[in-house]
Amino acid sequence: MLRKMVEKDRKRLKRKTHIRKAVSGTAERPRMSVFRSNKNLSIQIIDDDKGNTLASVSTLEKEFKALKPNITGASQLGEIMGKRLIEKNIKTVVFDRNGYLYHGVVKAMADGVRKAGIQF
Repeated sequence: MLRKMVEKDRKRLKRKTHIRKAVSGTAERPRMSVFRSNKNLSIQIIDDDKGNTLASVSTLEKEFKALKPNITGASQLGEIMGKRLIEKNIKTVVFDRNGYLYHGVVKAMADGVRKAGIQF
């Protein structure tokens, strides 16, 4: 069982490094990186040129503790991130799925951000 989990994590990290070779964020078009676990979800907007995090949202924040790490919670978290980006006058981002497959929770986060009016 433990060996299977280690292998699964290794494969995801390999996909992540492969994706990060091509995906990079700038001040005009920052990178939107998503993270999911069994208990929490998080989204970060990163300017890779300066190495700064411009905005972030997570289910670890007090007001979003009630959001579950499922599709509906991910969609709501994405909409919240979209609103924060609009407040910071960011209209377009580069999507970094962080090695996760683009379906389910990761897709719901992306759709939530798109619903708020942000373009990928």
